[in-house]
This record gives sequence, structure tokens and C-alpha cells, in this order.
Amino acid sequence: MAGFACAQGLQISCRKKDRERDSRHPYKVIEITPPPRSLGVRCFPSNLQCGESVTIEGQAYTISAVTHRYQLRKGKYEPSEKRLDVLSTGRYILNLYLDNLYEQS
Repeated sequence: MAGFACAQGLQISCRKKDRERDSRHPYKVIEITPPPRSLGVRCFPSNLQCGESVTIEGQAYTISAVTHRYQLRKGKYEPSEKRLDVLSTGRYILNLYLDNLYEQS
């Protein structure tokens, strides 16, 4: 079973039918617009990339960064956390526009 151990010791796992359909994995999701806020642990496909769009509770977000963290245990590196940094889609597009203006100036 694909699972995610939280700092508090809780175990979050994706539903079996979700995993069978497209191998979903739990990700810790953070909206990085200041101030950053946690959107919880969500199950998504394992092949997510920056710039892709995801919907969480009816709100559209664009992935800004995907982070996979590993921890050394008993001489082996094991996955310890998968994290998505997201921005609302409107904010993501605005940032792209402002970056483009800055580069042109």
C-alpha cells in the first residue's frame, strides 16, 4: 500500500482503487503564495511535473516545484517525503507575465 508517514506519526494512504487506476502516490501539498499554507496530503499520479495543473477542492493550481526527499536508513536511502509546491493558476500566469516584463526591460 502506498503510504506517507506524517511528522505526528499518522499514516496516510491512497485508496486501493486509486492506486490500481494510475498508480497514485501521496504528496504533501503547499500553496507557496505568501504566507505559505498547507493544503494537506493528497493523492496524485507519480509522474507530475512543474507547470502541470491540478485541482484541489474545486480550485485550480499550477505546480511550481516537485520535491522528493530521501532519508538514509540502515545504509540505504529510502523515500521520506513527496512534496508539491503550488500556486493558484491565476497567480502562476501573473508571475510568468511579470517575469517576462522584467526580462524585456
